[in-house]
Amino acid sequence: MNWFDERSGLDGTVAVITGGAGGLGEGVALDLVANGVHPAVIDIDPAAGDGLRRVLAEGGHDAIVHSGDARDPEALDGLFTAATERWGRIDTLVNIVGGTFRADFVDSTPRGWDALLRTNFHHVLHACSLAVPRMQAAGRGGSIINITTIEAHRAAPGFAVYSAAKAAVEQFSRTLAVEVAPDRIRVNNVAPDFVPTPNLARFGHGETPPMATPAGARIAIPMGRVGAVSDISNAVVFLASGLSSYITGTTLHPDGGTLASSGWFNWPESGWANFAPTSVLARLNTATTDGSEV
Repeated sequence: MNWFDERSGLDGTVAVITGGAGGLGEGVALDLVANGVHPAVIDIDPAAGDGLRRVLAEGGHDAIVHSGDARDPEALDGLFTAATERWGRIDTLVNIVGGTFRADFVDSTPRGWDALLRTNFHHVLHACSLAVPRMQAAGRGGSIINITTIEAHRAAPGFAVYSAAKAAVEQFSRTLAVEVAPDRIRVNNVAPDFVPTPNLARFGHGETPPMATPAGARIAIPMGRVGAVSDISNAVVFLASGLSSYITGTTLHPDGGTLASSGWFNWPESGWANFAPTSVLARLNTATTDGSEV
């Protein structure tokens, strides 16, 4: 047994993963499996679920993959029941399900608010209500990991309710962490920034966001590149493992430094500034007067 295996304590444990069959969720599930974890996954995309199920079966891994909506309490309850019956334990919960749409708040509706809260907050409450009593009864402790976003920590014009829901997850996690700390159950968050995934591509209608281009990443992200799925799954594996056994009620930020920079940009030829350099403003002024594109 190597150093990481000995200290991580992951081999033979069980993780429930909501939204774990495609994109970010698949990366998290496969990295946990690589460390000996038995995954119980639910995902609303049947094709993604079939693909993950096939990969896990080909690798000889003992796993549960349900096609269903994690926002449905009955579907979520069914996943926890299946995992408990199969393995007799729940050690880790990873809540990945989330989503949003762009709209100024004044153009949004109560129906839209409800959809965003249901997608980004309510299912977290329900999943935790199913996980915590099982972890408490087992007496082994546990780890709950919620995937949030950098938008929970800064203003997000066009995404007011989404960012509020993610901020609610963060505050809920901190409070729950204190409540269950005596049971050695840890609750933490992972707040990425821009990580290209198939779902994100669909959200952008196939267009490449400026941040995803080499020039855009160099300006907006201190480390000069967009995030990779493995950047996020690495953080999840750490928080699920014994290496983080004294960490609870906090948030990891695998974001390349964007939260730290918060409004500062690395402009070509000008360096770091929290305002557009004269050369950029001059091109904007030229475009305004002659109607050309910048």
